[in-house]
Amino acid sequence: MADRILQDATERAKSKKIGALTQLWPFLAPYRVMMSAAIAALVLTACISLILPLAVRRVVDGFQTSSAMLLDGYFTAALLIALALAIGTGLRYYLVTRLGERVVADIRKAVFDRMIRMSPAFFEKIMTGEVLSRITTDTTLILSVIGSSISVALRNIMILFGGMILLLFTSAKLTSLVLLLVPIVIIPIVVLGRRLRKLSRENQDWIASSSGSASEALLSAQTIQAFTGEVAHSEQFSYVTEKSFTSAHSRIKTRAMMTVIVITLIFFGVVGVLWIGARDVRTGTMSIGELVQFVIYAIMVAGASGALSEIWGELQRAAGATERLVDLLSADDPVTDPKHPKALALPVRGEIAFDGVKFAYPARPHTSALSDVSFTVKAGETIALVGPSGAGKSTIIQLLQRFYDPQSGEITIDGVRIQDMTRASFRSHIALVPQDPVIFGTSALENIRFGRPEASDDEVIAAAKAAAADTFLSALPEGYDSYLGERGIMLSGGQKQRVAIARAILRDAPILLLDEATSALDSESEKLVQEAVEDMAKTRTTLIVAHRLATVKKADRIFVFEDGKIAAMGTHDALVAQDGLYARLARLQFTDGE
Repeated sequence: MADRILQDATERAKSKKIGALTQLWPFLAPYRVMMSAAIAALVLTACISLILPLAVRRVVDGFQTSSAMLLDGYFTAALLIALALAIGTGLRYYLVTRLGERVVADIRKAVFDRMIRMSPAFFEKIMTGEVLSRITTDTTLILSVIGSSISVALRNIMILFGGMILLLFTSAKLTSLVLLLVPIVIIPIVVLGRRLRKLSRENQDWIASSSGSASEALLSAQTIQAFTGEVAHSEQFSYVTEKSFTSAHSRIKTRAMMTVIVITLIFFGVVGVLWIGARDVRTGTMSIGELVQFVIYAIMVAGASGALSEIWGELQRAAGATERLVDLLSADDPVTDPKHPKALALPVRGEIAFDGVKFAYPARPHTSALSDVSFTVKAGETIALVGPSGAGKSTIIQLLQRFYDPQSGEITIDGVRIQDMTRASFRSHIALVPQDPVIFGTSALENIRFGRPEASDDEVIAAAKAAAADTFLSALPEGYDSYLGERGIMLSGGQKQRVAIARAILRDAPILLLDEATSALDSESEKLVQEAVEDMAKTRTTLIVAHRLATVKKADRIFVFEDGKIAAMGTHDALVAQDGLYARLARLQFTDGE
């Protein structure tokens, strides 16, 4: 397991593009005005910072040469400059931080909007926990850069170059010595920066793997506990987390090393230059004020250089995070909507046709799930799909909703290919009751209303009654307003299915898909739900995947699937009379061998 996780992380690291922070521009572009204001505040504060040493020089030299009134003016000017600096800095912080929060919120929404529309084929290649890690952890890194690092970097760049120019005007001799230090400082930044980028990307990959491992384990906690797998999963999570820490440790050491080297080189050089400046003051070629001004500018330049070396590491991490998020936004979905979609004629009749459909799941491309399947379901007809596990029954349901596209063949609704319509348009005419119903972490009322958001409370309750769910929902502490817990943890398996059936009843769509919808119900509840399903089926096209005789027997036709093909079709009585696969399944599964 550990080797597989390491291999996955390595492959992800190799597959990423080198696009970095320029990919953030589409998210920054809508806020040009805010950016311009932030940049103006940044330029203002940088310029004021560069003016301060000039004011200090005037004050220092003024002690010896100026009158008391002029000296008071110098101090007043220095205070006004400091006040302007404080106001400008506060304004810059507000604008830049707000911009960062706004852009990151947009990125999170864009990534989620993209991911929620991706077909199941996409999630065969990436863990949900890893996607969540990218939406949270990676966007937090980008927030740090946009809301802080970039503005600080730009400010320090301005101070660095502005300070160097003012150093030159203050003392060309001393400045020439300072310039000799620049290549010495840049070399370790470039060399160690490349290594830091690689380590930052590796660290983020391990964090994502850790998040994915934790998400998978926590969502399956009951199963893990039932099979006493807590220790194994804890060891697996511990291994991935330790790898993340080791990777982060290497990144931290590299960044610390770069910071130490850069700051040491800068300040050793500055001290040497100041020693020469002190000698010039003694010989009278510089005033004390000029030396103080030069010292302040030298400290500002050194501080800016040191800050840039640290910010470079932050930018490297953010570049890696940006690449990962861009990968999600630019990921190809195997299933896409057409550019010029068609629409179903209203009212939708619900006629379904499969013509020569061949399909294999992307994760198992060499194993055929359906082989040349063709059939037509008339509007209002009830069809049952039966057969052994893995025969292709649920695949029919998946393809009809266009969660996947077949490798060949066509699927139509009312004569229109589903590939020629937007997925949302034809899915709006389909109601689904899956084998493993999804219950959202909200009230019972809102869980059922998910089938038709505009439905009234009375309509929701009527649907619950039709699905035999009213009795237990009314008995909850707060009735239909009761919170059902994450994934419906407060409900039993059968209760979850009845809520899902109520949701489908409320949707009132012309096509109804039931995938083992009554498999978790007791006999009494199944009878009540079966009556509700039969009432629904009278006015809509219904496809039922089931194993129970009570569900299958009353279908207009039964399709018997075997090895991805339709082995037989007909009514219950006709198929039993043929004494084929269906008759054998009926004896073994439906009637306990009678």
